[in-house]
Amino acid sequence: MQGSRFAFGPFVLDPAAGTLLRNDDPVAVGHRGVKLLAALVARPGEILGKAELMDAAWPGRIVEEGNLTVQIAQLRKLLGPATDGGEWISTVPRVGYRFVGAVIQLSGVKRKALALPDKPSISVLPFLNISNDPEQESFADGLTEDLVTDLSRIPGLFVIARNSAFAYKGKAMDVREIAEELGVRYLLQGSARRVEARVRINAQLVDAASGDHLWAERFDRSLDDIFAVQDEVTAKIVEALLGRLRAPPPRNRPKNLEAYDLCVRARRLMDDTRQAAREAHLMLTRAISLDPDYAEAYRWLAMNHWMGEVHSAGPTQPTRSLGLELARKAVAIDPNDAGCRWVLAYLLAYERSFAEADAGFAKAIELDPNEADTFAALSDITVLAGRVGEGLEHIAKAFRLNPFPASWYYLALGQAQYAAGQYQAAVETLRSDETYRTSSRRFLAASLAQLGRLDEARAEVELFLVANPRFSIRHWAATEPFREARTLAHFIDGYRKAGLPE
Repeated sequence: MQGSRFAFGPFVLDPAAGTLLRNDDPVAVGHRGVKLLAALVARPGEILGKAELMDAAWPGRIVEEGNLTVQIAQLRKLLGPATDGGEWISTVPRVGYRFVGAVIQLSGVKRKALALPDKPSISVLPFLNISNDPEQESFADGLTEDLVTDLSRIPGLFVIARNSAFAYKGKAMDVREIAEELGVRYLLQGSARRVEARVRINAQLVDAASGDHLWAERFDRSLDDIFAVQDEVTAKIVEALLGRLRAPPPRNRPKNLEAYDLCVRARRLMDDTRQAAREAHLMLTRAISLDPDYAEAYRWLAMNHWMGEVHSAGPTQPTRSLGLELARKAVAIDPNDAGCRWVLAYLLAYERSFAEADAGFAKAIELDPNEADTFAALSDITVLAGRVGEGLEHIAKAFRLNPFPASWYYLALGQAQYAAGQYQAAVETLRSDETYRTSSRRFLAASLAQLGRLDEARAEVELFLVANPRFSIRHWAATEPFREARTLAHFIDGYRKAGLPE
């Protein structure tokens, strides 16, 4: 996407890409740090209050002020002294912070257009919430995500993942520009309004190449009919793109709309922070209590259990067992959901039930060849199985379906590049990640060590161990689903050279 960049001293900050360069070399700054720095440099010389800065870095979240203090301290350390010997970021006691350096705003750089697939290609843009109630935002988001899922299960379509669709939320852009960046020809746009027991939905299918509207319709229905409306929209789009009217395959739908809203909100929270994991856990547990037969809630709760414990030392056995139990429950409720299938397959691989895991991934791809997360997760498992070339192909497929993905895609790509001996590429991947995660530093450190850049590697190890103090190479090797000795030895060699503890 296009966007402003900011130059100050030897630095160039690109908030849209999530990158900070010092004399054209990447600086390892985290996602929150990028958000804070972007807010500060966009208004140089102005005092920004602590509440405003916390909202910039943790939108919609309630966080302790100490988190802001830690992030500012880390930014100061990364930036070093300003050109006059002082600090780039000054503290205004009891008020907030101010960026004191001279800033030059640069024009944005347009992303390279992606080639169109050899089949009808579409992205569902985030539906607008046109009600006066901001609480209904999750309803509009859920509608968008469900339409993405419904369309992606239709054979013959190429469908962009929801992460990338939501990269355009709240942004006013030309449909041609969006289509070029995502590499699709068609865009579905719409709006939703939920008022008491009624829902009003407007939807239109646009041919971005010509600007023509291929189909548009307005729905005014009972809220109880919301999923029937989704099915109808999907069928109309399929008819317009493939020339035949076809209803989407049946899905497990929630019976309780509060559970549905909770699940949508929980998915938004599942990032790299423990606080977010706890909040998501509470929401998903509540969703299941409201709707015990809602497969997707079990799926996300299973993954949340896994992600909540997977740092450097690997998940604890009780958490693994519970995550696996929840994933099996999700598949039992809805065996035709590709998301439930790949989550179960992923957890089975970590249990070393490799045959069952491989079959699960194959079934997930059969059910939904557009599910980008399946390919990203499969890349991780395939690389650790020693099939590195396949792993690189899987992660490339994941990025094509999801050009603006979640941060763990970059971790999977960096891991695959390290395994392939592409150390410099791995360094660039792991340092340019716009949602940089502390857990990826171990691969970054190993890649730097293999390049002989030991000082940089040890600096990354130091930062990694701050967040992962229990890490040991021995424990990590015992918990990862390696299938052959050579790949394991390659990772251990890099870790040892970098100075990670045995």
